[in-house]
Amino acid sequence: MSAQVPVLEDLGDVRGKRILVRTDFNVPMSGPDEDRHITDDFRIRAALPTIEWLRERGAIVVCASHLGRPKGTPSAKYSMAPVAKRLAELAPGVDLLENLRFSPGEEGNDDAFTRQLVAGFDLYVNDAFGAAHRAHASIVGPPRTLPSAAGRLLQREVEVLGGLRESAKRPFVAVLGGSKVSDKLGVIEALIERVDELLIGGAMCFTFLAALGNTVGDSLCEPDQIEHCRKLMAKGVSIQLPEDIVGVDASGEYATFGTRLPQGAKGFDIGPGTAARFSDVILAARSVFWNGPMGMFEDPRFAAGTRTVAEAMAETKAFTVVGGGDSAAALAEFGFDDDVDHVSTGGGASLEFLELGDLPGLAALRGAPRVR
Repeated sequence: MSAQVPVLEDLGDVRGKRILVRTDFNVPMSGPDEDRHITDDFRIRAALPTIEWLRERGAIVVCASHLGRPKGTPSAKYSMAPVAKRLAELAPGVDLLENLRFSPGEEGNDDAFTRQLVAGFDLYVNDAFGAAHRAHASIVGPPRTLPSAAGRLLQREVEVLGGLRESAKRPFVAVLGGSKVSDKLGVIEALIERVDELLIGGAMCFTFLAALGNTVGDSLCEPDQIEHCRKLMAKGVSIQLPEDIVGVDASGEYATFGTRLPQGAKGFDIGPGTAARFSDVILAARSVFWNGPMGMFEDPRFAAGTRTVAEAMAETKAFTVVGGGDSAAALAEFGFDDDVDHVSTGGGASLEFLELGDLPGLAALRGAPRVR
């Protein structure tokens, strides 16, 4: 299915038009509920090219976003006030609506909430790639009635991920980590059809190791997915698993293991041998997609595997894409976020797009009425 969508130029003359811009300002926050502050404004800055393009052409821009998971109930913890303050500093004169998820109609894709949302607007722009895989009211509702387009950020995500999905330069390598195989079965199935090598780390590797008959101690494992992993490995693509593991033994002491962990042991990172091997594969590739850390990198004892992969992503001459989420956070923490070709703003959205080649938000834009 084609993921091509209308872009800003398709909106025609926007001078004097009121435009609702769906952004993804779901930024990390800290502090007490009544005095929360933003710890990273990357997502706000990422929307500026779209906002500036519209305003330079005389449009009146109003942004809308969700923040956290207030579950349909207003809460000081999830107020957009700190975000609105930062937006006013970066783009003076641009308004920001209150948290969309304060209304149950947002996640419920309620028509009445959509009508309330679009009242008084002439056009709609979706620049929230990180939410484009959600069939929520602010994502799929406005294009039913308003001429609509993708913002610059969303457009770039579609171009990069679409190119990676359909015409990646080879060798094409995917690196997957994270906790659960079950969360990524769909994308693993899709990538197996496209990549030359699939490198698997993180806690999800233990289900694969168990499928090969290894003991995994008390490491996170999904027994109900073992047979599925066995079938995936029988498909012929080169799936590379860890050959050594770093974690703790039964007494809680730091330890290094092979692929068979003793009873009571827990694995929390790929070992140095595996990290070096994964790095070599990345350095030899021409296209690399990475989603999910190799271990519990928040703990310095178990950060080496993820750091080594991040370093390889920064050093390789391949076209590199990091699929948002924890892998993007790790890349930033290690200081390599400026050394890869594209850092996606959507973890779940990037995986779903690679799997399906489309998202509800993109389909909605393609079906929107055109400017007359």
